[in-house]
Amino acid sequence: MINYRIFRLHRIADITDGIFGVLKDDKIPFCLTLENNDYYIPDGTYICKRVNSPKFGNTFEITGVKNRTHILFHSGNIEEHSLGCVILGEQFETVKIKNYDLKNGVLSSKIAFAEFLRRTEGINEFKLIIKTKII
Repeated sequence: MINYRIFRLHRIADITDGIFGVLKDDKIPFCLTLENNDYYIPDGTYICKRVNSPKFGNTFEITGVKNRTHILFHSGNIEEHSLGCVILGEQFETVKIKNYDLKNGVLSSKIAFAEFLRRTEGINEFKLIIKTKII
């Protein structure tokens, strides 16, 4: 039996601009998350495996999601930057997009993603527990 390191994704808000949450390294929160409302991952426990994505480089794929593959952790700012992946960020913020429209999203995504990679340095797999508790 493998003794996996555990990460926890706690979803806290579900609005038209996406599903927002907090990612924890076991019990320590270290970054925010954003998922696409149309492609979110069901609550449950998953194994994440290190992959080298052609588009996003070194990252992790969330495996074991029914009828889905290639679900990655990566950087981005708004819901449309994800087709089912988990976007990481450092702060929730209103983001200006095309035509000066505003959307709720996350900022400092590259910083959050870099911290995620530091926390996962030296491991090739971890357990991800996803729970939704909308507040």
